[in-house]
Amino acid sequence: MYLLFGWIPSIIGIALRGVFYRLILHMDGWAAIENGVRLRFANYIRLGNGAYLDQGAYLHACPKGIEIGEGTIIMHGAILHVYNFRDMPQSGIKIGRDSLVGEYSVIRGQGGVTIGDRVYTSPFSQVIAVNHVFDDPMRPFVEQGITAEGIVIEDDVWIGAGAVITDGVRIGKGAVVAAGAVVIKDVSPYTVVGGVPARLLKTIESGQPHERLKQIY
Repeated sequence: MYLLFGWIPSIIGIALRGVFYRLILHMDGWAAIENGVRLRFANYIRLGNGAYLDQGAYLHACPKGIEIGEGTIIMHGAILHVYNFRDMPQSGIKIGRDSLVGEYSVIRGQGGVTIGDRVYTSPFSQVIAVNHVFDDPMRPFVEQGITAEGIVIEDDVWIGAGAVITDGVRIGKGAVVAAGAVVIKDVSPYTVVGGVPARLLKTIESGQPHERLKQIY
C-alpha cells in the first residue's frame, strides 16, 4: 500500500491515500495524509474526521495504538511512538480534537499518553511516558528495567518549543509550559511554568493586564 500510494505528492496523492489507506487503518470520516508519512502497525491507528498528517510524520502504533482526534494536525517530522515490546497494558497515545503536534516533536507512549482538546506542542518538544531505572551502580541501566507511569495533558495547554514532559506528570487545563522547560512534576491548571526543572512563573487569572502593549490577532 505504501509503495503504491505513499510517495504520490500533491492533492492527488492525498485523495488516493484518503481512499485506499482505509484498508489498513481506521478513519472516522476523511483525513488528509501527505506523502512520505510512515505508518507502522497501521491497523492500530485511528484518525478522526479532518485529521492531518504532514510530510515526514512517523506513527508507530501497538495496542492500544494511536488515536488522533477530529481536526488534529501532526506536523512535519513529528514522531508518535508506542514501542510496547514488554506487553504493558497501559501503552498507547490518545490525542483529542483540534490539537497540534509541532514539527519534530516526539511523543512516546509506553506508559500511556492522553492529550486533551486544543493542545498545542511547539516544535522539538518531547512527551516521554517512559523512564529507565538506574538505581544499581553495579548493573548497566539497560538491564534494570523501566518505569512507565503515563502522562496526562488536559485541554487548552500550550507547550513551548523544546520543552520536555517526563513520565508520571499531569499538566492541568489551560497551563503554559515555557520553551526549554523540563517538567518533572504536576502542573496546576492555568499556570505558567518554566526552567530546568520547571517551576511556577505565574498564575493566569481573568482581568490581568498585558505586560506590554501588544497587537492581538
